Amino acid sequence: MLGLLGALFLSKESRDLIAVGQTIFNNLDTKEERQEVAEYAVTMFADGKVTVPEWAKFGKKLGILKGKK
Repeated sequence: MLGLLGALFLSKESRDLIAVGQTIFNNLDTKEERQEVAEYAVTMFADGKVTVPEWAKFGKKLGILKGKK
């Protein structure tokens, strides 16, 4: 996961959050999907503000939100 030294400086909540993120990221099927999600996350968090539509789009890219059929 993080390595022992890095884990010493993080709270349990932070370690848990990282573990959840890694699990979601590992569930993406291809390298291209993982790269697309990572690039979108960097863009989304760049200004320090995340809107509801951005969260929704991010959730869809992660495969945890589904649109109407």
